[in-house]
Amino acid sequence: MDIKNWDWQSGEKQIDMTGWRDDYQWVEEPYASPDGESVAAIVNVDEGEFTVCVNGQAWESSFDKLWHLRYTADGRPFAIASEMGEWTVAVDGAAWDNKFGYVWNPLASADGRHIAVAAQQDMRYAMALDGAAWENDFANMTYFAISPDGVHTAAAVQVEEADSGEVHKFQGGTFTAALDGQAWENTFVNVWNLAISPDGQHLAAEVRVNLYDYTIAVDGKVWPQTYGGVWEPCFNPSTGAVTAAVRTAGKWAMAADGQIIWPQRFAQLWQQRYSPDGSKLAAIVAPAYGRWTVAVDGAAWGVTFGQMVTDLTFSPAGDRVGALGKQNEKWHVVVDGQAWSNSFDMAWKPVFSSDGRAVASKVRKDGRYTIAVNDRIWHQSCDMIWNPTFSADGGHLLIRSIENGTYKRRVVPVDSISGQ
Repeated sequence: MDIKNWDWQSGEKQIDMTGWRDDYQWVEEPYASPDGESVAAIVNVDEGEFTVCVNGQAWESSFDKLWHLRYTADGRPFAIASEMGEWTVAVDGAAWDNKFGYVWNPLASADGRHIAVAAQQDMRYAMALDGAAWENDFANMTYFAISPDGVHTAAAVQVEEADSGEVHKFQGGTFTAALDGQAWENTFVNVWNLAISPDGQHLAAEVRVNLYDYTIAVDGKVWPQTYGGVWEPCFNPSTGAVTAAVRTAGKWAMAADGQIIWPQRFAQLWQQRYSPDGSKLAAIVAPAYGRWTVAVDGAAWGVTFGQMVTDLTFSPAGDRVGALGKQNEKWHVVVDGQAWSNSFDMAWKPVFSSDGRAVASKVRKDGRYTIAVNDRIWHQSCDMIWNPTFSADGGHLLIRSIENGTYKRRVVPVDSISGQ
């Protein structure tokens, strides 16, 4: 997202949505654009006729059914659409030329320029990118990925036909992974979560090589070691190394290219994330059974939570780490191992300013939504709110909300909430 070109002048813009329900049979959940300049919702015009209303104006085209409305990072509303019994994707009101028996699991590139979906046609499966399906299709397809630049897609695919009773075929390996429709030669009992390298040239996946052993495969070649379990691989954005959590000798460890890289072992270890420059690696861990925290380069935070830890994220410079922890049905924002004093009924992924000094989170308390910054809560409560966005200089915060039927786009100084 090129946030520098957004309107960062302090102030408020409003779009009245109260009349939308009078104009249509019903209005579904609204979504705001990343820059906050528009708000959209799927609306029912008549029986079997749906469209999208954007800032009070309906798309010119309508469809038999629409669902999963979202915005791309570059501000285009898109949704899965049904026309005459076929399925496709509609972007800014225009449907892809190609239609399919069914599509699902839409994925958008980081810059918003590309959209991919899983597609089924005549009971064969393939990925479709910007409307164009893979040349090769498969008997079955699960677990999907899009490259960071949105140019490449991948999926776990079934390449050997097998009846549900042909257990020996499944045990011999009927699944593999495909990048841009090109399947690996090696097959496996199962293939799960995949990752595409930053340059789009390599693919890694969790694989099950037999009934009991698991490992990571990269471009079809398995690591020399097998394990009692593995979790989702990821690529180091700097070196290209493939990293994954692996279970060995009854504990979980961090491995890169098949070699253990952290001396520490954990009761659980997963959802690892690299800093933007690849110099640091963090993961969600359980130092002891039933206690959760974050480890950075193997060193676990002192604070732990009994229910869960999630939404691990690095600051843009990679020098700070944030996450959410849940304890006694309350959610806490945790930054660099320190939990905020405020707790919430729900909290969402922490967002860092460009310099890392400010941390913001969408939160819910007593049935109302607001924003918290550096452990201080914004005075305004809302019926609905979206994740906040910092300006490039970190001095302002874009807040998108709905209050009493009115969509509001506000730009406020960060220190007006944080007090710093």
